[in-house]
Amino acid sequence: MTRGCVVAVLALALAGAGVTRTRAAQPADTLPERLSATGLYLPGTLTVDPRNRAFSPQYPLWTDGAHKARWIQLPAGRRIVATDADTWEFPVGTRLWKEFAFEGRRVETRLLWRATAAGWIYASYVWNEAQTDATLAPAEGRADVVEVAPGKRHSVPSRQDCRACHENGGSNVLGFSALQLSPDRDPAAPHGEALQPGMITLQTLVDEHLIDAAPGLFALAPRIPGDARTRSALGYLSANCGHCHNPQSTAATVRFPLRMPAYASAAQVERTVDALVARTTKWDLPHSVPGTTSAVKPGAPDLSALFVRMRSRRPSSQMPPLGTTVADRDAIELVSAWIEGLGRAEAH
Repeated sequence: MTRGCVVAVLALALAGAGVTRTRAAQPADTLPERLSATGLYLPGTLTVDPRNRAFSPQYPLWTDGAHKARWIQLPAGRRIVATDADTWEFPVGTRLWKEFAFEGRRVETRLLWRATAAGWIYASYVWNEAQTDATLAPAEGRADVVEVAPGKRHSVPSRQDCRACHENGGSNVLGFSALQLSPDRDPAAPHGEALQPGMITLQTLVDEHLIDAAPGLFALAPRIPGDARTRSALGYLSANCGHCHNPQSTAATVRFPLRMPAYASAAQVERTVDALVARTTKWDLPHSVPGTTSAVKPGAPDLSALFVRMRSRRPSSQMPPLGTTVADRDAIELVSAWIEGLGRAEAH
């Protein structure tokens, strides 16, 4: 299956579900043609406007080894509303940017903008060779903009690609949540980034009154319970898979509860693992009897569909299906060891 086919399948699933999505119209004249006109930088410079606050999710999304920088701007005097720890409503005017760099060169910067109460606008900007500005990519994206490994190239997503991930149950904003911004950061998270001075955390939002929440809702720093390996594996899967594989998904045919809540209990973690172990998948391992492949087979990563598809970069089988052409070796090692450990736990 080609990448375009995967996107088409996701789009049909979204359209056929009959679910109202938080989506805004995107007329061509809504988006600035240049990144420099989106509000990220001070006028006439590449200095980030101080109104734009840097942040770093503790479980980054894998994009073929790209170095990323991220910023958020909340409208002056407005706050995020947290109806519960995991349901955040961002005020109209909120903007987020994510910059992708390979080998020290900026390649693209994405913009997520709540332009109206109706929903969000998605855009990608491609940097010029001189690294002085970036130009708005067409709605269909731009293929093969830079080589990221021998024979592998990074493509700028289409706006429909963005919707397929961002509008699939839960908040439209990915990577900016209570769990991701927790000051209790996972030291073993694959590709985890050290917090830099001035970066926003959940505590920052609370201390600066940038989030409206019930008193005491965020009194404890969110943390996935369990042993260190389970914490890191489920954190990685939550960030890289949970935006599609969750009970509210309208695109994923397998609605595993992989999107971890901010305050998951030990029992919820156990139920998540049990659901993965109990599930047989419609995707069959090569040479297996149809209908016998487990999502996760304790002690046997190579017999676990989740692991095999995560390791694959064949368009017909890879997971995630979008945004990556190079397998994440660090995460593969982590998830393999985690599945092996589940087998040892069962043996006892």
